[in-house]
Amino acid sequence: MHIHILGICGTFMGSLAQLAKDLGHQVSGCDSNVYPPMSTQLEKAGISLIEGFNPEQLHPAPDLIVVGNAMSRGNPCVEAMLDNQLPYISGPQWLGENILRNKHVLSVSGTHGKTTTSSMLVKILDCAGLAPGFLIGGVPQDFGLSARLTDSDYFVVEADEYDSAFFDKRSKFVHYFSDILVVNNLEFDHADIFDDLAAIQKQFHHCVRTVPSTGTVIYPAADPNVLAAIDQGCWSRQQTFGEDSADWRYRLLAADGSQFEVTHQATGQSAEVHWSHSGTHNVCNAVAAIIAAHQVGVSLEHCCEALSDFVGVKRRMEVIYQANGLTVYDDFAHHPTAIQSTLEGLRARVGDSRIIAVIEPRSATMRLGMHKDRLGACVAAADQVFWYQNPRIDWDIEAVALGCAAPAKATADISSLLALTISEVSEDTHIVIMSNGGFEGFHGQLIDSLPP
Repeated sequence: MHIHILGICGTFMGSLAQLAKDLGHQVSGCDSNVYPPMSTQLEKAGISLIEGFNPEQLHPAPDLIVVGNAMSRGNPCVEAMLDNQLPYISGPQWLGENILRNKHVLSVSGTHGKTTTSSMLVKILDCAGLAPGFLIGGVPQDFGLSARLTDSDYFVVEADEYDSAFFDKRSKFVHYFSDILVVNNLEFDHADIFDDLAAIQKQFHHCVRTVPSTGTVIYPAADPNVLAAIDQGCWSRQQTFGEDSADWRYRLLAADGSQFEVTHQATGQSAEVHWSHSGTHNVCNAVAAIIAAHQVGVSLEHCCEALSDFVGVKRRMEVIYQANGLTVYDDFAHHPTAIQSTLEGLRARVGDSRIIAVIEPRSATMRLGMHKDRLGACVAAADQVFWYQNPRIDWDIEAVALGCAAPAKATADISSLLALTISEVSEDTHIVIMSNGGFEGFHGQLIDSLPP
């Protein structure tokens, strides 16, 4: 079958394209921005890429068009597809019907930590010899690719609450036939498609309704937003995690989260993780992954052994420069809670060392200014903060900078941002670059300006 994918260069759609290729289909696709690393990854897989949306690419007509959720009415290919009554489907529905329906699916959802927790879960299952297939919205450094198809009965999928397509406004995760569902946490996000927190909770409830009675829903015992969604109805087994009053409990053995103990209350069994990561948020991610793996027979001890060797995920506190006492990290943080937990985790690890946060509020919710009142407080763990006001932000970041819990400045110019950052560079300093986009090449410009 010839499958043509509209919007192929996003992480999800590009990963789906590679899975379709692995199934033996002829795969092609188009996007407005065909550039590395996804373009290189796709071309290496033998997938034909087209720049732009000229409808001529649909002649001759493919057997099926998979439509990415970035596509909308008015797009030339979308209009040609509809006018000519060509067969089409959303990416999540294609994934569910063609791959996940026949697998034991372990889905990882939540506002924060989906990519990291999914990657941890794949690491555990792989170390246990289960060789799971996976599709993750990032690149686990332990595997070097965002998706793979295997003969294993198990498949790990990052389960996103964003909508499926312009013609299917259901969240992606309702298509996934989840046997095990992790709900890491739940906060208001995606203000471009959700009116309020209740609207998001309703979608999570819809996902919970798809889990069979023999399946398991895993969630934090003390998250009121998650509990409100679960309370709308859950017909599956439930496993909770937290510091106390939970089925699975963690205890920090080091303040920065680099060492911790996990205890399964039902059996009294405990095991420890000693790894290079930090932050209580990562500890919670790890416990959720452990519980999910335990549901398919992996022992607690083996789970903790695997996580002790977990490398991490690209763009999740990924070290991209280290020399002369200076460390630069690339981090995907796109929400006040994620920014705060990441900086607090780093502070716990580096003690009194200097921390500089360089932040671009770039997500749809951030650009709409929905979280601007929370941004000043979330950076308290940093010593210096620089905010970048990209052209798509129409609210005043300068006001946020003036109200920050740490010394802060704002600028709308990348060159000025670079100069400000370099002016603060000294030994024993940690620079965290936070953006869920390309940041206009700031990462590379900064590294090029630093001594080799």
